[in-house]
Amino acid sequence: MHAELACIGVVTRHGRTKLRTRAPQPTRGRYNRRLDMADSIAKWAMQVRAGDTRAISRAITAIENSDARAEDLLRELFPFTGRAYLIGITGAPGTGKSTLVDKLAAHYRGQGKTVGIIAVDPTSPYTGGAVLGDRIRMQGHATDSGIFIRSMATRGFFGGLARATADAALVLDSAGKQIVLIETVGVGQDEIDVVRLAECTLVLVVPGLGDDVQNMKAGLMEVADIFVLNKAEREGADRLEQQLHAMLELAPHDAAWKPPVVRTTATEGKGVGALAEAIGKFREHREHSGEQRAKNLEYWKQRLVLLLETQLLTRALGNDGQRALESLASEVAERKKNPYTAVRELLSRAGL
Repeated sequence: MHAELACIGVVTRHGRTKLRTRAPQPTRGRYNRRLDMADSIAKWAMQVRAGDTRAISRAITAIENSDARAEDLLRELFPFTGRAYLIGITGAPGTGKSTLVDKLAAHYRGQGKTVGIIAVDPTSPYTGGAVLGDRIRMQGHATDSGIFIRSMATRGFFGGLARATADAALVLDSAGKQIVLIETVGVGQDEIDVVRLAECTLVLVVPGLGDDVQNMKAGLMEVADIFVLNKAEREGADRLEQQLHAMLELAPHDAAWKPPVVRTTATEGKGVGALAEAIGKFREHREHSGEQRAKNLEYWKQRLVLLLETQLLTRALGNDGQRALESLASEVAERKKNPYTAVRELLSRAGL
């Protein structure tokens, strides 16, 4: 305790010096720490905006780990977002999504555009991390400073997208990436999350997966802005394309835009240019019709609700939230308390 006291020399009226002690001012120290943190966040944000790879990686890691600094960083970066074009790539496992993403990225780089890639992978049951890592994928772009690649774990969320993916896309947007490609796990109807996030959704199909279109869930059929018939060199490609067109005649789609079917052989780079052209046409259609603005409004309505739910949950559970939640859950499971009263108790505890 004495080590924390500050000594002050005071001269008395008799000319003698008397030592007095005064406790340090903690408020000023906390204030200075807040200023230092604000300066640190601002500097970090500037590095991200400058396209610094290490700063971008740190930012996405902070988002994934729910680091307290992540929200402050995103506040700094948000005014500099809204310029990237987000493309979602989804489809069943084995349709060649990673290869197509690789070739699309190379195509856009050939046009001089900067590219960000978010590859959402299955979650390891042991570590919670991505089963496949970005070091395994797309090694041809490893030395290209115009491409940033990041693998993210699903962390058990339905839809194949971690909640952090949307914020990671904002980081890449603020870093000046003109195209952001988001490759999902590919679990059928639950891929609705990528539709909300992406401005254009590609659904990959390949011939030879059994009763092709009939096995596709209606939800996946409806979310496609463009169908990509990959591995088009395989037998059965013509029949699959005919089935897709027949299904599209029956599916409820905007009459002004009928999803095209683009053939590709991603391993050889065939059809990738035609696919990029189709994406460009869809982008023009959405922007000229005003539909993109309407979709953005709907997306941010849903996103604000999600953020509000997260903030309310954090406040309601408090510092000892996990223990309180487990205790209440135990009482409800044993029928000692009903769930509605339990929720009211949590809200009351948070002053809500």
